[in-house]
Amino acid sequence: MRLESGRCLAALTRITTMEADMNNLTKTCCKIIPFLIISLAGWANVQAAEISSIPRTADGNPDFGGIWQALGNAHYNLEPHAADFPPLPVLGAVGAIPAGLGVVEGETIPYTPAARAQQQTNQADWLTLDPVAKCYMPGIPRANYMPFPLQIVQSPEHIVMAYEFASASRLVYMNRPDFEAPVFSWMGHGRGHFEGDSLVIDVTDQVPDTWLDHAGNHHTDALRVTERYTHMGPNVLMYEATLIDANVYTRPWTIRLPLYRRLDTNMQLLEFKCVEFAEEMMYGHLSKDAETP
Repeated sequence: MRLESGRCLAALTRITTMEADMNNLTKTCCKIIPFLIISLAGWANVQAAEISSIPRTADGNPDFGGIWQALGNAHYNLEPHAADFPPLPVLGAVGAIPAGLGVVEGETIPYTPAARAQQQTNQADWLTLDPVAKCYMPGIPRANYMPFPLQIVQSPEHIVMAYEFASASRLVYMNRPDFEAPVFSWMGHGRGHFEGDSLVIDVTDQVPDTWLDHAGNHHTDALRVTERYTHMGPNVLMYEATLIDANVYTRPWTIRLPLYRRLDTNMQLLEFKCVEFAEEMMYGHLSKDAETP
């Protein structure tokens, strides 16, 4: 009997302890749940505020109009890189290449072995070979992270993107997915549409001559770029571009970087018609004053 009584007492003790634990848990939940509700409500309010802060056009689509510019050093090299000597020693520290964290998801561009070898050859003599040094239009996506501003003008049928560098520009055809490019071009053929609050542009038919940066990263005429512009607030866009080119890349890859609205007083694109700046480099050997070999 004493053994049975002991077992009953132990069981009652466990039950009492469990009831106390449940009461404590209930009290704790009663304290936490209102906090969670308030937190979730606050998060929802923040999300709603962010959405409402996005500028919109009369038709309700997000408005990307304005003058924007990328910061950082992606125009030197999309991949992570250390600081390096200038291409000409006479430039000293002013012309040195600053380090960069890179903007490639996964850090490394997935080249085929032959394409990586070509990139390294390009980089070894980039000042001579880089198309933008000769004032050629930079192509897409490079035009969007050059150290020059770009301007977006938006309508329901078209989006115009104008670039200060070389006075380049391109026309994006909205909601015309079947409109094929008549010819290859330096800035490609852009067809756009909206996915939620993101502007998505499919860019094809670029000439193979453009590079992606000063480091000689390159492509062929099979390149297809899918751009995505998304408001992160009224003055910041997140820019993403996914590149596909089976001739040189083993898989699709993506870059991601912010574009900032230029808020300068009287901000506007200025002239940078760079042909005259490149003439001596390209054609100086043809001048009358050139040394005869």
